[in-house]
Amino acid sequence: MDADTGQGGGAARATPGDAAAVHAEAAGHPPQQPGPRSGIVVGHDGSADANHALGVALELAAGLAVPVTVVRAWSIDTAPRPANWEFGYVSSYSDYAGAVTERLQKDTRALVAAHPALAVEYRVALGGPAKTLIEVSKGSRMLVVGSRGRGGLAGMLLGSVSEQCVRHAECPVLVVPPLPKHS
Repeated sequence: MDADTGQGGGAARATPGDAAAVHAEAAGHPPQQPGPRSGIVVGHDGSADANHALGVALELAAGLAVPVTVVRAWSIDTAPRPANWEFGYVSSYSDYAGAVTERLQKDTRALVAAHPALAVEYRVALGGPAKTLIEVSKGSRMLVVGSRGRGGLAGMLLGSVSEQCVRHAECPVLVVPPLPKHS
């Protein structure tokens, strides 16, 4: 029974400000399952470079007639606020995952709509982007990631999702360079 409403069957509210409860709930969910074996997995973080990588992945998938799995990793800090968000209340993992999925679909809608014959699946995961992409891409035909072009000392110190994917993914990885900047 829900202590706030007296109703049965509702999800219990997390302690106000308790982000640990979201992580605990996420830990209870099964790990990310690999995408379709014949398909292409593409990471998308909402950036212009991610849109460019998605466009490349969709074109490749259309040419090969294979499905696409669009993946977004998230954290409490990067997730959009769920519809039931209130000050002092941390929404559940499911609420956050739903909000992230909605944002991912909104961010990619126009590009995906240009390929109506393709099967497109969306995956979101609470966790780091490289680890998530590597897990989902296991056994896939290809993993496609964008490159922000970070290099030099900053790239060495901060690490790079694309570099981690190239080093650790179990499938071929295509790193799509950023679109040239027009001066």
